[in-house]
Amino acid sequence: MQEINASIPVDKRLWEEDIAASRAHAAMLGAQGIITAADARAIDAGLAEIAGEFARDGVPVDLALEDIHMTVESRLKEIAGEPAGRLHTARSRNDQVATDFRLWVRSACERIDAGLKDLQAALLTRAEEHAASIMPGFTHLQVAQPVTLGHHLLAYVEMAARDRGRFFDARARLNESPLGAAALAGTGFAIDRDATAKALGFARPMANSIDAVSDRDFALEFCAAAAIAALHLSRLAEEIVIWASQPFGFVALPDAWSTGSSIMPQKRNPDAAELVRGRAGLLLGAFQRLAVIVKGLPLTYSKDLQDDKETVFGAFDALALSLAALTGMVETLTFRTDRMRALAASGFSTATDLADWLVREAGVPFREAHHIVGACVKRSEELGVELSALPAAEAAAIHAAVTPEALAALTVEASVASRISYGGTAPERVRQAIAAARAALES
Repeated sequence: MQEINASIPVDKRLWEEDIAASRAHAAMLGAQGIITAADARAIDAGLAEIAGEFARDGVPVDLALEDIHMTVESRLKEIAGEPAGRLHTARSRNDQVATDFRLWVRSACERIDAGLKDLQAALLTRAEEHAASIMPGFTHLQVAQPVTLGHHLLAYVEMAARDRGRFFDARARLNESPLGAAALAGTGFAIDRDATAKALGFARPMANSIDAVSDRDFALEFCAAAAIAALHLSRLAEEIVIWASQPFGFVALPDAWSTGSSIMPQKRNPDAAELVRGRAGLLLGAFQRLAVIVKGLPLTYSKDLQDDKETVFGAFDALALSLAALTGMVETLTFRTDRMRALAASGFSTATDLADWLVREAGVPFREAHHIVGACVKRSEELGVELSALPAAEAAAIHAAVTPEALAALTVEASVASRISYGGTAPERVRQAIAAARAALES
């Protein structure tokens, strides 16, 4: 029973939050005259001493003390004596743990946001280097149209921006204080919940004591935001794995972010990227695990909720490490732009440009232009030439509008430069997008 009941090996991570909340609670009790000013001072001094000990030596793990709350209270009694017994006046471990956990998740949102911002900065630096570097754009992993590498990397900047927005929103929603809800019904003592909420940086106290001790929406929302962010990281990691393979050869991995083989001396494996890709499964599982824990619980508190912290802590650790690893890879990858440029011209990737030219310059309806270009591609395949090298006589035989001038516009450089719509891949648009993203990052 002691082993299954104790949570101190996991929730010891909450020691800073537990001490901060206890100091705020003791100060409020003193200010309200619920305990004497002398007892409030003794409690605060003892808690400050415990904080120093834990910061220096770590949190002792004693299963008999069950959790971080009893661990702190037990040590406080050794230091402060009788006043320590008054700290728990007008509160329960139910509102205590809910408060500690909200404080921790609030900080976790901020730390993940900082990691996402670092990744954005790394992506922007590389995108700026390659604003005009041409690579193939893919659909179905088939060469589709030429794009710039800078434009491709900016797609992940946008994903990270939305991820940051989700954590920002989650932080704003969770920033209400459960402290003072006590076990579930509130307390008969004349406490000041606004004061403790303000002392801990919360926007306000939670409005319903039952909801305050039983809610874990904030943890679910953190796990959901973390899972979506992990999926974005996994997509980028997957592209690094593909791009580093010999058939693609788009990137060269630095030694610091790859591993060798135990038997094949030539190998440089993208293990860090593969591990980031694999961590996405852990983060998806964290949300599902927590959802299953919560889904059948009657109000208010049940011991099932003890497992919420292990779940969220694991999600945070996995995402924070994935962000750090992927940022390091992005910063140090060598992009083989010559290889990218060569593949960008394959697969008749500028066929759409010919259709656009026929519509824009020759007034051909798009559906007809689409049919004409399909015939040109088929004939180029039969002759074994690129679309831009289709002989003039062959092109004219398909349609009179397919002139040498039209075929001359089919270089990958011309294709990329023509995509000037907002959000497009033209280098001038990419540089504008980089400037806008940098401004947003610094604001």
